[in-house]
Amino acid sequence: MSMNWRPIEDIRTAFERDPAARNAVEVILCYPGLHAIWMHRLAHFLWEHGARTFARFLSHCSRFLTGIEIHPGAKIGRRFFIDHGMGVVIGETSEIGDDVLIYQGVVLGGTSAEKKKRHPTIGDEVIIGAGAIVLGAIEVGRGAKIGAGSVVVKSVPPESTVVGVPGRIVGEHKTKTIDLDHGKLPDPIAQALILIIEQQEKLAERIAKLEDPTGLKTTIDEIMESKMRKIAHMFEPLDKEGK
Repeated sequence: MSMNWRPIEDIRTAFERDPAARNAVEVILCYPGLHAIWMHRLAHFLWEHGARTFARFLSHCSRFLTGIEIHPGAKIGRRFFIDHGMGVVIGETSEIGDDVLIYQGVVLGGTSAEKKKRHPTIGDEVIIGAGAIVLGAIEVGRGAKIGAGSVVVKSVPPESTVVGVPGRIVGEHKTKTIDLDHGKLPDPIAQALILIIEQQEKLAERIAKLEDPTGLKTTIDEIMESKMRKIAHMFEPLDKEGK
């Protein structure tokens, strides 16, 4: 993890991570994530050299200008990129590795009032989706993916995928390159409901076979269809009126 400031490398990283980037001038003038990183590099330098009040003031100014709050005590590696960035909060004892990508609304927060390591350590090549919250002195392993809106309170193994509240590991993968398509993550709740529906269908078939020889009539099929329609409705997209 390097603390050296490399502005050309940071600009190149913006082009690699954001397909909307068109030219260097646009990136330099219009990317608050980049501005926040550059101001943090200076604030962190001042923090490490004892000028902590001024470092905090510079961090405060950066928050006012960019909407991104990074404590000057946080340690951030190379080629770190914040996409959009509004609402991002990175706590004092956070440690972030190289080639990390995070989206707007991400919080790396603490769970203790004691003056000790209380914020997460994020490994290299990690992707953290929009609105995700990572709390406590936990570790997120190299190449892990945190799904949007997840709340992570336990350490995450390397090259694993975490989604949900609280965050659960739903898969493993081998990291090759930074994958921007982090939105296509498995939904463990939907998968559980699918399994339940499949089991209900099997039970309905067995009941139908048992009742057929006796000539009994049942409304099991109608009940099953009604329940399945209700479950399917839970996963339908909202209509134009938001209902």
